[in-house]
Amino acid sequence: MIFKEPEKTFSKTYVVCICAVICCILWGSAFPCVKIGYSLFEIDTQSSASLMLFAGVRFSLAGALVILFGSVTQKRFLVPKPRNIWRVMLLALFQTAMQYTFFYIGLARVTGVKSSVLNGLGVFFTILGACFIFRTEKFNLIKLLGCILGFGGVLLINFGGDFSFDFTLLGEGFIIFSGLFSAFAAGLVKVFAKHENTTALSGWQFFTGGIILIIIGAAAGGKITHIDVGAAFMLLYLAFISACAFTLQSFLLRYNPVSKVAVFKSANPLFGAVFSAAILGEGAQLFRFTTLLALALVCLGIFVINKFGENGFKIKKSQKLND
Repeated sequence: MIFKEPEKTFSKTYVVCICAVICCILWGSAFPCVKIGYSLFEIDTQSSASLMLFAGVRFSLAGALVILFGSVTQKRFLVPKPRNIWRVMLLALFQTAMQYTFFYIGLARVTGVKSSVLNGLGVFFTILGACFIFRTEKFNLIKLLGCILGFGGVLLINFGGDFSFDFTLLGEGFIIFSGLFSAFAAGLVKVFAKHENTTALSGWQFFTGGIILIIIGAAAGGKITHIDVGAAFMLLYLAFISACAFTLQSFLLRYNPVSKVAVFKSANPLFGAVFSAAILGEGAQLFRFTTLLALALVCLGIFVINKFGENGFKIKKSQKLND
């Protein structure tokens, strides 16, 4: 039923809520799990090539899982239409190759808690991109307020306990760049999903982007020198996170306004920070005053934009008419 009438199913509010929360939980768990993956595979975190190779293996596997899932559910081998291959390649470049090159390198140098808060900028970049680049939404003062709150939170998270500014290009900077590419990719998904099967688009861009990362990482001397049962299980889980979360998000973006989907992403930094604190033992950083305030500002900014950004002025207008 879901796949016979996806437009009706994925546009229902309760379905959007359930799917978006599942995505938030999966993405939140990715922050500590990627770091654990570095340890289990004995990845040299100072080697960008090895980090890219690791990311490539994860996302090519994720792409294969999505393609297999789509092929089984649709009872045919899922391939993009020939006229859409350029769309798959462009999305693979931005959503997988570029976004995760910056994310993996940045995450290797920044704590999971801090990365979770910084990654929240991706939502603000998504809204700004939808308003000024893809022109699918209108910008207003409420969205501006939300962005100010969010960027204020990101500035605050970069202050340590002694309020000294702590920021590096390869660490915090790369996490922010990752958010930029993620935002641009979200806009592309919204546009491209009108021309191509959503599952095919998601699966093949993952697989293609993963292969690109593998080739570049291996050619640059990247190595994965250790693998055991625990490492293999973690790789499979990381691939599942991407396959499940991005496929769900692609369906949600296709059948709903970007803002309706993005409102739930206010929970992403929260889940990421909590999971990192619990799994990686980063509780001391999470419960620092500046971290909690920064997390609150980012989450509040995302919520304000998506809860009031589209209808705030409509309410005023209707009240005026009633008066």
